[in-house]
Amino acid sequence: MIEKIKTLVIDALRRVDVVLLLCTTVLSVISLVTVYGAVDNFGMSKLRMQFAMTVLGLILTFIMANLDYHVILDRLWLPLLVFSAGILGLTLVVGDTGAAMETAGKSWLTIPVVGIAIQPSEFVKITFICTFAKHLYSVQATINKPRTLIGLGIHALLIVGLILASGDLGVALVYMALVLIMLFGAGLHWGYFAGMGAAIAVAFPFLWDLLASYQQDRIVVGFNPSLDPNDKGWQPLLSKQCIENGGLFGVGLRSGGDYEALTASHTDFILATICEKFGFVGGLLVITALAVLVIRVLWIGRQASHDYGMLIAVGVAAVLIAQTLENVGMCLAILPVVGITLPFLSCGGSSVLATYILVGMVHSVKSHKPARRMQE
Repeated sequence: MIEKIKTLVIDALRRVDVVLLLCTTVLSVISLVTVYGAVDNFGMSKLRMQFAMTVLGLILTFIMANLDYHVILDRLWLPLLVFSAGILGLTLVVGDTGAAMETAGKSWLTIPVVGIAIQPSEFVKITFICTFAKHLYSVQATINKPRTLIGLGIHALLIVGLILASGDLGVALVYMALVLIMLFGAGLHWGYFAGMGAAIAVAFPFLWDLLASYQQDRIVVGFNPSLDPNDKGWQPLLSKQCIENGGLFGVGLRSGGDYEALTASHTDFILATICEKFGFVGGLLVITALAVLVIRVLWIGRQASHDYGMLIAVGVAAVLIAQTLENVGMCLAILPVVGITLPFLSCGGSSVLATYILVGMVHSVKSHKPARRMQE
């Protein structure tokens, strides 16, 4: 009996991709060490939450790696789509503004009885990638036909539209990037992307005039914070100062710093805190681990190129790339502050747990290669 259990455990462990597991563990350890070093500023509750979500995320990684994504999607793709739209719609009706959680968007949902607040859009990334990958795969042969694109557009707009309605621009931008990259991965002709870019360029002046003056100011200052250093540009400029203050090796784990005055230094601007404490070396380690993670995800997707597992991997890579670029750009004061987390590093139960599940799906893609690929 013991030997049988031992064999089952070993088989389960073998389904986990070592490179993915190493990258996610390194990122989570950096996050936990950073939060511990700033616990006097962040609070012990942040450390407890980050630790609990990391442990739960690792457990879910092993569970996801042993689930066959083919079985789940072939049977549950429609319920997953209904769930995605339903929970986002419910959040619009009874959700919280998140004012106490440093976000103005109505994108938080409190679970009755337990009283825990979650951000549904983080978990919908998982279900949306699954359903959109299934949809893309089913129409891949006709993807460049207008009728097919209309159906895909309705599918994407249903989810992205609900997120935009919630006011969460940062997450909506991630979803938009996700849709475009998955369409590219599915083989959509480059002409459509060129046409879309041309249409945006032509329409931009007219769309700009529709914005209120304060909205225009927010965008302009977002790309050049020094234009309003005492108000809208203060946060990104202070973030940049934290990064510069870290120098090569940082000010030290338990040392105070400019991050203590930085709003959301434990969430959206966690990179600034890491760089101030551990310097350029710490920041480089973070970027390297994220880059290796993305490359490995795409490599695994390539191995499943005869299957919608490839599109799942592309979708996960798209999320990691979009969130990392947005977040790093914010922290360096070269992109507008839109409120987006850095994968595995920012404090936040929903973000950490959802990202672990996303990467867990890639473990499943790796461990359940389609038969056609395995026979080659």
